[in-house]
Amino acid sequence: MQGVRTACGRGDLRRPWRGAYALDTDEISRVQALFALLPEDARLSGPTAAAWYGFGVSPSPLIHVTVPQGSAHPRLVGVRSGESALPLPAPVRLHGVPVLPPERVAVTLARVVRRLDALPILDAALRTGTVTLELLAAELITHGGLPGVCQARELVPLADGRAECRQESQLRLVVIDGGLPHPEPQLQVGRFRLDLGYEDLQVGIEYDGSSHLTRDRLRQDRRRSNWLATQGWRMRHFTDADLYHHPTRILTTLRPLLLTP
Repeated sequence: MQGVRTACGRGDLRRPWRGAYALDTDEISRVQALFALLPEDARLSGPTAAAWYGFGVSPSPLIHVTVPQGSAHPRLVGVRSGESALPLPAPVRLHGVPVLPPERVAVTLARVVRRLDALPILDAALRTGTVTLELLAAELITHGGLPGVCQARELVPLADGRAECRQESQLRLVVIDGGLPHPEPQLQVGRFRLDLGYEDLQVGIEYDGSSHLTRDRLRQDRRRSNWLATQGWRMRHFTDADLYHHPTRILTTLRPLLLTP
């Protein structure tokens, strides 16, 4: 014990929680130290597990863990622990830490986060290759009757791993929820790819985020837009203001192009 105290004093070890020591202050080291304090059948879960799998969730200041129903779990600062309403499956080990399987993480989050954030998680889960639509559908069956399962059931069939970012997924959901035809993500047209598109109607949809504001990107976008116009494509561009504050603008802009003969 004296050696541990000496190492802590020299800065060789950190103590994120009483009785747990880590070699560094990064999240992986802290989580590894945390699991020395948790029951053996605890699992990393929620947004923390989703981030470790690369599901594109926003970083959480809390470390999320799940334990079996009825298990005791310590209450620690910076940790959100909860009991699972479902039997815990065998874990996946990442960095030596037991983590809930990716399909359990994806479906659980699709149940509990808001709809506009749920589809991006499912899309990203497919994009990472850690899950398939079949795995997600099978996982859904085990969640029957739990809160939010209806939302997850609606969104899993819409998930598409071709979506390349959160905003593309959200824009696609706004279009679908608005009653318009389902657009194809990352549609290839010649040597260009469109965020969303309808090949038969030659209508393309682009989300213009901050990456489109550089001079080089502006040149590329204009060159692409001009070429698409010569091929008969009608492009419509939307920003964060449209997506998050005025989604009806998206629908009123697209509806005449998609529904008018």
